Amino acid sequence: MKKSTILLAIAILSFSCAKKTETETTEKEIGINENFAVFGDSITSKDAISNTEMMAKFAALKEGDTAVVKFKSTINDVCQKKGCWMDVALDNDNSTFVKFKDYGFFVPMNAQNKDVIVEGKAFVSIESVNDLKHYAKDAGKSQAAIDSIVAPKTTYSFMANGVLITK
Repeated sequence: MKKSTILLAIAILSFSCAKKTETETTEKEIGINENFAVFGDSITSKDAISNTEMMAKFAALKEGDTAVVKFKSTINDVCQKKGCWMDVALDNDNSTFVKFKDYGFFVPMNAQNKDVIVEGKAFVSIESVNDLKHYAKDAGKSQAAIDSIVAPKTTYSFMANGVLITK
């Protein structure tokens, strides 16, 4: 009786230790906090799509649509006042303007050109010709520059709930 109780205890202990090791391996494979600084919600790099795939998702969206997604890319620019937004590369000359959910976190102002993974909601906005001309006038652009605006502009936007930036 004692032997079977001891063997059972050893088996349970071995099983629980094996599970812990498996969990640690999974976390290491995913890269949780290992190579990245975390901002906002704690996210992982697992299942992040490429910036080219993200551009294809943006192209499929219509104004008013949203897509919950996680993608990886490079940071083109960061707000130099607080780190309250990022401009993140898509494909070719396209980029997405990334803000942070509920203005709840910021990223380092020196994060430009670093690799990034963002998770959140993607959406597109279409700015009318009248709005674009109004913005140009407010910005003090010349009349020639204002008159050269003849087409609406599609803006790719992203509201991130979590961000990973390479260390």
